[in-house]
Amino acid sequence: MDESDLQTVPVDNTYREVITLNGRDFQRYAVENSIYFAPVDDDEIERLHYQHELFNMVFENRLIFPPVPRPRRILECGSGSGAWAIEVAEQYPECEVRMACFVSGVAYPSGVSGENLSTVIGLDIYPYPVPEDIPDNVDFQVDDLNSPSTFPSNHFDLVNSRLMSGGIHVDRWTNYLSDIYRVLRPGGWCQMVEIYYNAQSDNGTLTANHALQVWSQSYLQSIQHYKDPRVALRLQTLMTQAGFVEVESRLITLPLSGWSNDPRDRDIGVANRANAHRLLSSLAMYPFSQGLGMSNTDIQLLVAQARAEADNPAFKAYFPVYVCIGRKPGSSRSHRHSEIPRSHTPSSSKGGRQSDSRKRARH
Repeated sequence: MDESDLQTVPVDNTYREVITLNGRDFQRYAVENSIYFAPVDDDEIERLHYQHELFNMVFENRLIFPPVPRPRRILECGSGSGAWAIEVAEQYPECEVRMACFVSGVAYPSGVSGENLSTVIGLDIYPYPVPEDIPDNVDFQVDDLNSPSTFPSNHFDLVNSRLMSGGIHVDRWTNYLSDIYRVLRPGGWCQMVEIYYNAQSDNGTLTANHALQVWSQSYLQSIQHYKDPRVALRLQTLMTQAGFVEVESRLITLPLSGWSNDPRDRDIGVANRANAHRLLSSLAMYPFSQGLGMSNTDIQLLVAQARAEADNPAFKAYFPVYVCIGRKPGSSRSHRHSEIPRSHTPSSSKGGRQSDSRKRARH
């Protein structure tokens, strides 16, 4: 493929159209094509920014986990508010900005054209507003990641895939990983982060009759025909099957409030409380009403009860977060160790082997 022939086109206004349900705005294209069921309004954008700051706490301000000391080209799948891509572009301003990039959908006019398209590319199905003063070496494009990737092979140093379980179709994950593998250069890395939205408690107090578990099972049921809400549990297997080597996985517990006796975990839980409260509503609104036929009153009652239980320190409730990295075989192997954040449970594993941890997230 001749790089000089690659180009993007202005974003079609179809991708900006929204529908309103129970006071929340959803992207019409996404819900009508069963791509994404969460809101895209200002409240959700604010939550995504807040969630990014929360992840910065969890990951100790590390944006890139594998050893990629001088990345030149980075792709983010599911850029959302754009915070991660912008911070990475600011952190690596020396990246060469010289590649024209192609997307099979539509793209933001970035103000940077021709051979000077940016080296950090954020993809999402919705054209979220981004700050006007973004770095020159970042570009946000609109595309459906359920379609085959049209980026050139052997191109990116790093692909970051974060919280895509609600966007990738249930039968797309194997090919999605294959696409990521193909567009990475030999020796390039993939890092993936997924939340398993099934509330857990290790002290046995959270039962199937509690609102947090009713919310969790309702969410899993409402989207399972379209998405794979349990994909977080098999990221390591998917990455290994795609051909990645040096696969490394971590399970991190994300407290829903400040119940932990560990100071760091307690601070994370306190910071996560507001995010969890909003998430319980925004993720539920469309699939619960349209998929399960629940009324807005019933949804709001369940959300309110789930929030109260999330705040109750007796339950010690958390969401499991899975982090997985893997390298495409080839040149430029680094001897520097990866920097995946420390696990809050003994569930890390390497080399594609299943962990012998005694602790697993409940299905």
